[in-house]
Amino acid sequence: MISSQATTCIIPVTALKAAPFSLPWGSHVFAKVRAINKYGSSADSFEANGAMITTNPDRPINLSEVYTSRTPTTIGLIWEPAAFTGGDVIIDYRVNIAVQGESSGFQVLVSGLLTPKYTATGLTSGITYEFRVESRNSYDYSATSDVLTLLAAFKPEAPGAPTTTVIANKVKVSWPNHLTNGSPITGYKVYILQHDKVTYTQESVDCVGTDASVIANRECLIKLDTLIVAPY
Repeated sequence: MISSQATTCIIPVTALKAAPFSLPWGSHVFAKVRAINKYGSSADSFEANGAMITTNPDRPINLSEVYTSRTPTTIGLIWEPAAFTGGDVIIDYRVNIAVQGESSGFQVLVSGLLTPKYTATGLTSGITYEFRVESRNSYDYSATSDVLTLLAAFKPEAPGAPTTTVIANKVKVSWPNHLTNGSPITGYKVYILQHDKVTYTQESVDCVGTDASVIANRECLIKLDTLIVAPY
């Protein structure tokens, strides 16, 4: 009676890549079998294949930001697959995220991405995030890419309309608080309408917009003598 139990032979990939086989990554493994007993050898079986010589792909490269996707709570990412894909095509990608400085470390943000790009939404404005990416082929995931560190922030919202008040020989220009969109204000520019009633010119003689007091108090004091001469 002939047993129906399959007989297997496990060959290390390193053996197939070495001489005399020297199979490169991505090769299909073709095999045929010959049986031997004390009376001699059988004829060869039909050849067949199913296995491929594969391994982990190299980690993705050139992870960078798509700045046109940026909002106070949105960051766009783009990257490239490495030249060596482990002998098989890249199936998909996954993106990992971490909040800089938190002990929880990286978590999977999204997986199953078919193209090497992603827009992370719903982030918290003013928080610095770290991103890294993995690619996957039929064998397994790659190592992670280099880490990209980005602050979730954008240009500030426009201040509300300013008010002007004469105090002795100066004009105080002040404006209300406004959204900084996650990044501290580093300066203001104050513009004064000229006598032609058309042209606004930045006043930077008395109003130095990068001064800490101007930033903190959201106001400038401009001398009247400055405003009654050219260009105003």
